[in-house]
Amino acid sequence: MNREEQLSRLKDSEKVWDVVVIGGGATGLGCAVDAASRGYSVVLLEREDFAKCTSSRSTKLVHGGVRYLQKLEVDLVREALHERGIMKRNAPHLVKDQSFVISNYSHWDNLLYFCGLLFYDILSFGFGYGRSRFISAEKVMRYIPTSQREGLKGGVVYHDGQFDDSRMAINLAQTAIEQGAVAVNYTSAEKIMHDNAGKICGVVARDVLGDTTYNLKARCVINAAGIFVDEVMRMDNATHTRSIVPSQGTHIVLDKKFLQSDYAIMVPKTSDGRVLFAVPWHDKVVVGTTDIEREESQSEPKPLDEEIDFILSTAGHYMNPAPTRADILSVFAGQRPLAAPKKSGKSSKEVSRSHKIIVSENNLITITGGKWTSYRLMAEDTIDRAIAKGLIERRKCRTRSLKIHGWRPAPNLQDHLYVYGSDQDAIRALMAEQPALAEPLSAKYGYTTAEVVWAVREEMAQTVEDVLARRVRLLFIDAREARQAARRVAEIIAAERGHDAEWIEAQVASFCAVADNYIV
Repeated sequence: MNREEQLSRLKDSEKVWDVVVIGGGATGLGCAVDAASRGYSVVLLEREDFAKCTSSRSTKLVHGGVRYLQKLEVDLVREALHERGIMKRNAPHLVKDQSFVISNYSHWDNLLYFCGLLFYDILSFGFGYGRSRFISAEKVMRYIPTSQREGLKGGVVYHDGQFDDSRMAINLAQTAIEQGAVAVNYTSAEKIMHDNAGKICGVVARDVLGDTTYNLKARCVINAAGIFVDEVMRMDNATHTRSIVPSQGTHIVLDKKFLQSDYAIMVPKTSDGRVLFAVPWHDKVVVGTTDIEREESQSEPKPLDEEIDFILSTAGHYMNPAPTRADILSVFAGQRPLAAPKKSGKSSKEVSRSHKIIVSENNLITITGGKWTSYRLMAEDTIDRAIAKGLIERRKCRTRSLKIHGWRPAPNLQDHLYVYGSDQDAIRALMAEQPALAEPLSAKYGYTTAEVVWAVREEMAQTVEDVLARRVRLLFIDAREARQAARRVAEIIAAERGHDAEWIEAQVASFCAVADNYIV
């Protein structure tokens, strides 16, 4: 996956592309994979890095949505449960079964959640990860030793999926390219072009790093810009009014000692009406999330003190000892692009998580809402809508059984290189050829110099942040340790790309400024 090669394919200003996708998060990448695998000519444009925003800041779950079942959104849950199964089948190196425990402190809750989760299992028929079951209070303590014992009446075990979100995004970009698409980061859509009839006929794109402009003629333009979809819609129609509500979700990352288990915790109802998860992830625990409506869409939102306090307070009821601010290794926030409610005064928790496709009078196709688990179906629906509008010829979707780049069954989860799937062999070969590349980036973690070199050569990483936030996950695992590794990573990238000492200093300063937002 070479960025310069990808950009060189955009130089032909006379070529008419079938599909141009704006946005390189889960939805945009899914659209590019879907369209390219059907045989269309495709360009995907991402103005920052792949999965820079919302798509790298999830709860790391592939799930049907237990809380949507509480609201009787049965079709939404069934849809997501089926997609959950497809996602595991197509990317088994990244998606794994995760067992969850709901600890109950009343007999009524035992009955309520056991029955509800049996229904959850029924809805996932043919795509299930495992059966739900009731467990005694003694087993709850055995499975989650940090649980509060006083008043415990038992619990329910159920199954969902767990994954690494930004690694999935990188693999989707690689898959799109393997299917024939052009996918390039740090390339922004500057303008939408219209023909004499006012219909969309292409996009003016700019390489942010090289400042080169490309005129891309297109039969179909898809707006998958996430929390920034309104910006793109205004390029099509200057009078466009707001269509999405950015809702901020924050997570904290703790040491595994606060869970002491491979089981995850699910709190079915918090004081603000959400669910809270504590999920094992890369030998740490991710705890979240919150749901706070924000006025402004931000690519690097800052967690609010009230969000951190809420997570700690709620987690403290289910962890013993209760975590404190001093225990937080990293804190990260992301903003979800939720469809704006038609009625004012509706909270973001009440806004539907189902996806929505909007087609403008000028044929801009916008896809918004949804979640990671349903990325593939969202993409299928989007390309099908373009076909229904007559923008591209009819071709059948192929992604239900399309293996994602890196596909490898039954990975060794004890080896941190498992997230690379079939690529881990090439990374090991790098270390065998050059033993110095086996040196760790950090004394505390297993990430190696070889992974940085691989990220630069094969995964289009351009900056220190690209590497430490989204290729290896050190920023999300331990922000202070990531800060310490920044200079070493900058030097490796500079050696690979021929950057000078001034670039290294600028990169270290830029990354440290971002990392400070992840440190409490």
